[in-house]
Amino acid sequence: MTEAAVHVRSASAADHAIIVSFNRRMAAETEGKTLDPAVLEAGVRQALADPARCLYFIAELSGTPVGQTMVTFEWSDWRNGFFWWIQSVYVEESARRRGVFRALHRHIRDLALARPDTCGLRLYVHHDNTRALETYRHLGMTVSDYLLCEEEWPAPRRP
Repeated sequence: MTEAAVHVRSASAADHAIIVSFNRRMAAETEGKTLDPAVLEAGVRQALADPARCLYFIAELSGTPVGQTMVTFEWSDWRNGFFWWIQSVYVEESARRRGVFRALHRHIRDLALARPDTCGLRLYVHHDNTRALETYRHLGMTVSDYLLCEEEWPAPRRP
């Protein structure tokens, strides 16, 4: 299968189940985490209902969803523009190395470049995920000087 056969589209509410499934599998595969199904399902539902929170994109081969990514937005006062953060990247194992993420990346990059209020793309990747790092470098992304720090709270405290 060639990259030309990969179709990328914006996700809709009808994609809820596949996005939940892809996110569950991604967390288990990349971080060994089991996500709380109720929290994940509610989070995806809220995300799909509000494009200001994020955008999901689905990659298909022959009409079948085989990959996804989500984009969130970070304002940079230094650059007077938004970074688009690529997150929740998942490609089914059988579809890997077939141009699926390349097509997702190109689609997102083209959308971001078409907007005058964007200043770049960013993503984070686990330091042990050498295959993903290789892919991102091949697409022209570089590893930045920044380390990611976080403070995470248990289960959401909101409805």
